[in-house]
Amino acid sequence: MFDDSLLDDAEALLRADDALRALAEAGPRVRREATQTAEACDAAVSAVGESRPRAVVAAGPDSRLLRAVLEPWCPVPFVAWPAPGLPGWAGSLDLVLVLAPVGSDHDAASAVAEAVRRGCPVVVAAPQGSLVADHAAGRDCVLLPTVTGDQLAIAVAVLDVVGRLGLGPRTDAEVVASALDGVAARCSPHRDIATNPAKVIALALAETTPLVWGGTALAARAARRVAEGIRAASGHAALAGDADHLLPVLEGTSRRDVFADPFADPADVGEGNEPARPGLLVLDDGSTDPVVRIQRGALRATADAVGVRVETVESDAGSELARYASLLATGQWAATYLALGMGRAGNGG
Repeated sequence: MFDDSLLDDAEALLRADDALRALAEAGPRVRREATQTAEACDAAVSAVGESRPRAVVAAGPDSRLLRAVLEPWCPVPFVAWPAPGLPGWAGSLDLVLVLAPVGSDHDAASAVAEAVRRGCPVVVAAPQGSLVADHAAGRDCVLLPTVTGDQLAIAVAVLDVVGRLGLGPRTDAEVVASALDGVAARCSPHRDIATNPAKVIALALAETTPLVWGGTALAARAARRVAEGIRAASGHAALAGDADHLLPVLEGTSRRDVFADPFADPADVGEGNEPARPGLLVLDDGSTDPVVRIQRGALRATADAVGVRVETVESDAGSELARYASLLATGQWAATYLALGMGRAGNGG
């Protein structure tokens, strides 16, 4: 059962201090990585030079975030390759990007080693002295020495290089960091449940099966990450998907009886043999794309028709990546408060 009183309880919040502090420090981590890798980013831009690569390959398990940002923008073919090694066709004309926040990933190390062997220009973001960094030894390989282990902060550094090479949108680390600072201020544990959007989301989703939706590529990625966080926080199901996947779930939900006693009807509180009713969380990055607008409207209208509660997280931050960061961070704060209210939060957890 979810106890909303814990969200404003000082002693309970103290138990979640490690997790809340890590979320609050997201903006400073972005700034720290930008400062830490500044010289290496300049070196990477100089090393790759003005010649446009034949293709860009984002290799390693963390390549999907780069794909979400770059695929709509990149003027040359772009491939995300999360498997070990590289595509068979990749060679010296192709730029390889590798994100390795921890630096011990064998698949990422394999990709770097293969890129060096084939003579590809390579930009590697990994901790200095790590397994991945040790493989980044070659004339055309530039290491961005990272220190935070934060995937988003490290991606900002790599995307700065890519943007300066004209292969993607320009990325301003300060814009992303400021967006994260804003989320931390709005979702701070010192703000009570009446004025804290993350606590409101946690309360709204606590006794539901959350459905999380984002319409653009980056918002959809944020939705998947938020759903993962909710599953980890609650131990219950949470689903992220396209509108076509979520609409049948909403359409199959029985219409809520406004006169029913929720304490007498176990289906309404997710107890007994009936599954919990869905709750819809919309991540809105302000896209004006007609398809996104139509899908968003259809989801909300269907949810309203069957009495499913809808919560919306909006962001008007100054760049696509900053809006992604804002949506994701708000969802992560909500997931942490969800764990707290369910008695599952604790330092180190």
